[in-house]
Amino acid sequence: MQLDKYLLISTHFQHMLFVNFKTYEEATGERAVDLTRVLEDVAIATQTKVIPVVQASDVKEIVGITKLEVWSQHVDPINYGAHTGAIIPQAVFEDGAVGTFLNHSEHKFKKFDDLKLANQMAMDTGLRTLIFAADPAELKRILPLKPTYVAYEPPELVGSNTTSVARAKPEVIEEAVGVAKNAGLPLIVGAGIKSEEDVRKSMELGAVGVAVASNIVKSEDPKKAVMELIKGFE
Repeated sequence: MQLDKYLLISTHFQHMLFVNFKTYEEATGERAVDLTRVLEDVAIATQTKVIPVVQASDVKEIVGITKLEVWSQHVDPINYGAHTGAIIPQAVFEDGAVGTFLNHSEHKFKKFDDLKLANQMAMDTGLRTLIFAADPAELKRILPLKPTYVAYEPPELVGSNTTSVARAKPEVIEEAVGVAKNAGLPLIVGAGIKSEEDVRKSMELGAVGVAVASNIVKSEDPKKAVMELIKGFE
């Protein structure tokens, strides 16, 4: 994989915006390609690190049309072999993915040992990892795994149209930031993030970035939505 093409435009930015495409129709196949082009235009114009997090089936095509880092939404703790339907880290890495989400609230690992193995296999393959925690207790358990990033995302606020974690639980973000910093890991904030104010509050509390999804993916004007969020980094 040609990592250099990503590093040229992505290592100079302090904050980062992960855009989770999920399996929304608006961000699948050709529409995922179109959305990625919008994100790249904004990233270059604003000098902000924007990372599309896409379905495994879309990784290779999207990598081929962008200079942004492209991440997979999930990998399994599985190696080559008879594992029908599994997503192996080597496959998304060879397709050009730079990193992967793990343990998102919509795709939780049932066993901690499986999460531990998936993180280790992904990192050994060359992928960066972002592991999600639903609360500070889970976050503390995850920290010894030493992923690239950790994320605090209360599952009850994921996809919320009425509030965000930055507004509903700022004190928990502050606690999570402190715990992560003590472990030497940067914290990403997610769950209901939908405004410039949400992003700014998350940054003020010590996060290094945010993870968003429907606010951008399902927007009638994704470019405008991204630009609005990025103002919170200023």
